[in-house]
Amino acid sequence: MLTKLQKKTLVKVQLVGYILTLFIGVFIVLTTLQLYQDVKPLISEQTDVFNDKSAVISKEVSVFKSVNKDRIYFSSEEIDELKEQPFIKDVSIFNNADFRIKAYSKQSENIPLFQTDLFFESIPDAYIDVESEDWIWGENDEVVPIIIPENYLKLYNFGFAESQGLPVLSKNTISQITFNLKVIGNFNSEVYKSRIVGFSNKINSILVPQTFLEYANNKFGRSKKSRISRLLVTFNNPTDERILQFFNENNYSINKDKLEFSKLSFFFNSALVFVIAVALIILVLSVAFILLSFNLIIQKNKAMISNLGAIGYSYKSISKFYQVVISVATVLAIVPAIILGIYVRNVYLEKIDTLFQFSEEGSYITVFGVTILLTLCVVYVFIILRKIKAIVMPK
Repeated sequence: MLTKLQKKTLVKVQLVGYILTLFIGVFIVLTTLQLYQDVKPLISEQTDVFNDKSAVISKEVSVFKSVNKDRIYFSSEEIDELKEQPFIKDVSIFNNADFRIKAYSKQSENIPLFQTDLFFESIPDAYIDVESEDWIWGENDEVVPIIIPENYLKLYNFGFAESQGLPVLSKNTISQITFNLKVIGNFNSEVYKSRIVGFSNKINSILVPQTFLEYANNKFGRSKKSRISRLLVTFNNPTDERILQFFNENNYSINKDKLEFSKLSFFFNSALVFVIAVALIILVLSVAFILLSFNLIIQKNKAMISNLGAIGYSYKSISKFYQVVISVATVLAIVPAIILGIYVRNVYLEKIDTLFQFSEEGSYITVFGVTILLTLCVVYVFIILRKIKAIVMPK
């Protein structure tokens, strides 16, 4: 009797509209959040694009600078000018090795004989994208750790090794090889052991710890004057049009590809935020719509609800029908959104897996979806119960 009476108060079109809008909003939120979780580590592994707002800059080399090499170095005034620019967050200096370096192996060592000249640079550890417990050096240490660009290893494996008939090397293999370093300069020389401890995707240079380079420059350096030819610049916003304009005006060379990657990062994150914001607006509007609809139903049938209370029905029994209806409608919206979200994720993961080496992580769609479902149901039950109670048991 009570249920039949309450059924007549419902507007089916409003329920259908609520289910559709909630389904769309929840589906977009769940899929977008899961896409971000899936793609973020992939991009980080492949290019370090999504968390990088920095680029290496140097001076353009011209005919005049070829004659006068001092022109390729940054002065303290030029560095200060860079730091004062509103679009630049931080400027870090590359320290150069001011001495000769030879890397070589001996006949007795279990690696092929080789000898080559090297160059070293250093930069503060905060800007290095490699984490290694071995990245430390003190004056009493015999082994000098080295970080090389990952593309150097690729050039060796797919270029040099192929043409010379040499074996290809994995990161793990090359990290276990210890070779010799001969440091020469200032009428002095010294031999160290050395080992590659990491591979950088961010900095295209052969890096050693700053403590080693400072020590070696003091002991073997040909000049006591520090000369800076490259800087690592961190931007507030890599999409700022003033960046390239300023660098072109000052004849500074910048890795434009790295800057474009940073722009891609900015636009990707902005697009995700925008999509999630739109989805949340749809979700909030659908919730507000159904609450407003039920409020109008309750107010329109206020006399009937009051009479039901007067003839012995409790506010809980009167509320139960509306609570069940809105909870079922919420389930009918969110469960299909979860299922469709899982299906869409499987589709795009299959596409990604054909293009990249991809380590799939767990899905958060079900957890997020069930959390939204339970939260909304609890809120609806509480609000409806409170409104019915206010009519049946007025203060």
